[in-house]
Amino acid sequence: MNMRNFLPLAWLAAIVLATGCGKPKSSTTGWKINDTKNGGFMANLKFKGQMTGPGLVFIEGGTFTMGRVEEDVIKDWNNIPRQVTVSSFYMDEHEVTNLAYREYLYWLERVFDLEYFPEIYRSALPDTLVWRDKLAYNEALVENYLRYPAYNFYPVVGVNWEQAMKYCAWRTDRVNEMILIEKGVFYPLNDQRDADHFDTEVYLYLSGEYTQQNKKGLKDYRPNSPYGKEGRPVTIEDGILLPKYRLPTEAEWEYAAYGNIGNRQFDRLYEGNKFTWAGNSMRTSEGKSRGDMLGNFKRGRGDNMGLGGWLNDQADITMQVKFYPPNDFGLYDMEGNVAEWVLDVYRPLSFEDLTDFRPFRGNEFTTFDKDYQGAGELTVLQEPQVDQNGKIVRLPGQLPVRPVTEQENLNRRNYQYSDYRDYLDGDVESSIYYSKDVPSGEEPMYDYNKTTLIGNTIRVVKGASWKDRQYWVSPGTRRFMEQTVATDWIGFRCAMDRLGMQNDLKRKKTSKKPKRQKFRPYRMSK
Repeated sequence: MNMRNFLPLAWLAAIVLATGCGKPKSSTTGWKINDTKNGGFMANLKFKGQMTGPGLVFIEGGTFTMGRVEEDVIKDWNNIPRQVTVSSFYMDEHEVTNLAYREYLYWLERVFDLEYFPEIYRSALPDTLVWRDKLAYNEALVENYLRYPAYNFYPVVGVNWEQAMKYCAWRTDRVNEMILIEKGVFYPLNDQRDADHFDTEVYLYLSGEYTQQNKKGLKDYRPNSPYGKEGRPVTIEDGILLPKYRLPTEAEWEYAAYGNIGNRQFDRLYEGNKFTWAGNSMRTSEGKSRGDMLGNFKRGRGDNMGLGGWLNDQADITMQVKFYPPNDFGLYDMEGNVAEWVLDVYRPLSFEDLTDFRPFRGNEFTTFDKDYQGAGELTVLQEPQVDQNGKIVRLPGQLPVRPVTEQENLNRRNYQYSDYRDYLDGDVESSIYYSKDVPSGEEPMYDYNKTTLIGNTIRVVKGASWKDRQYWVSPGTRRFMEQTVATDWIGFRCAMDRLGMQNDLKRKKTSKKPKRQKFRPYRMSK
């Protein structure tokens, strides 16, 4: 057995031997743990590791060369190679589909009163007009792509970066709510309306808000629940609730797309992928898939799908997810279908500034606003929280947040301000000569949209789409787009942090030689 896999098992065995059949004792104080009659300190000593959330695939992290690995045809010089390390994480097996996004829309329409909060539902709607072209006929897609069942399992498009982020937040709450229901902590309620709906942050910080749902009907619904007898809320220490769903960082997306596993000698990678093809099915002459296009991208001008009788990728626009073979991590459509939003703010020379461990540009540190509307204590929002431009940033039923202040961080060395999206990139505001006393607007950070297309609301887009040539299939390539813009070729998938041990002892090895894929309707997991 691999020694690194054996150590945690040996550690658990030692605890069992030391504690015997009775309550375990603290090695620090000698007091019993998990004994309500003896101190009452509770800890999950039988934790077996983070559960994999619905739709996610475990990605074991590691070191890789991020950036250009082939000729920079565009000559942007915006992806300078650099060795970085990515921690293990989880990523969606495939892109978010129309069906999944419609489930989100349905929930918004059901929970928030359309007459009282019309903008909540409307602001989440994908822009179906992205399919229109001045010199092409695409009205059938405008009218049908999002909702017609033939496109149920096609990737959703027309969603901007901000909408994708809100979808991730919604998914976090729905997944954690279902976990609590299945554990017998919650009684399922269908009458959640407006501010009265489940929110993970509210549950963790204001558990009293859910006292009734913790106790209501639990004796009949889950008579053996360890939580139902007392109505005790679950805490972070229990290890039941999952971390947040979010967009992957650029480094995570690129690392996952390469799928460079197996091609190593000791700790050296000897044959790295330049593209994302699954195993050896396209790099060699082996297998029936020789010569086939194993991703959905454009072969050349005017060639979106090949000849009648031999369609090269069998798709005119997007294609249903999981149609083409996965890469070696078990991820589908990392080499086409739609390009994808990632978390990062775009800078041409990001790789010169970023750290080499979990690199990311885009941090905006916030804290809960205890004094929101003069409340004086933590409370949930009853009305949507909007920014200075009138956009909804927090929904009713969520906790209000605000940027951290410099005054709060005077004694910190790792950060002082809230917004680090433009840190060290050469603009006036981040320089040592910038004065915070200068009135806002007199020293513009960027002359955005006049002399440059780069600003703090420009996000990185990764991967190729059905509209792109093979150059963009290489994971090292990168593009950018304003975070409020939606297109017919950009979609997204979610990611999640891996907490604790970086390898997954239960993970099954993925096949390195996937079989030729035949067209079949998408099958939902049971």
